Amino acid sequence: MQVAFDDYVWAAGVATELVNTTAEVWRGDDHLPDVAALVAFTDLHGDGTGALSELARRARTADLHAVHALRTTVRDLIDQPDRDHLIAGATTLTSPAQGTTLIPDPAHVNRTRWAAPLRDGATIADALSLTCGIGILGVVHTLGEQRFRPCGAPTCRGAFIDTTRPGRRRYCMPGLCGNRINVANHRARQATTRTNSE
Repeated sequence: MQVAFDDYVWAAGVATELVNTTAEVWRGDDHLPDVAALVAFTDLHGDGTGALSELARRARTADLHAVHALRTTVRDLIDQPDRDHLIAGATTLTSPAQGTTLIPDPAHVNRTRWAAPLRDGATIADALSLTCGIGILGVVHTLGEQRFRPCGAPTCRGAFIDTTRPGRRRYCMPGLCGNRINVANHRARQATTRTNSE
């Protein structure tokens, strides 16, 4: 498996999704409780090559624990978005890489792009570490450290890396947290309307 440096948006998305699987975010329900859940996570958030899923299918309990430790490390980076801290931490996350190389660019014939291949014998935790590291470094370099944020929903403990063009994302899971806020605001407006009309 290899992670292309210009795939940082996808990689940062994997980092966001990984940190938001914790029991802290889901009020006591860990969304990566076992290897089967890890396989489902990689199936959903893989790069399209199946490499992450293949590594997850070979995972053991120790690998799952390593992924749990990784998401704590990544969450620490998102929660402390100091540029130097992000760069140092993300650089450490990329340590499973076996150098850098040029790979064919699937979008352009006769063009290449930089990538970091995993070292031989790498685990799913190594692959996710490399992915998260490249995502974080890419966002810091391209978009800036202000893109690392806690969720804007008052009852949510999630966090995210905002890779949207305008940089105005507010929620870790817009479809969930954003909808909850919209529903709460709608109900509050309805209650105010009813109170005023009585």
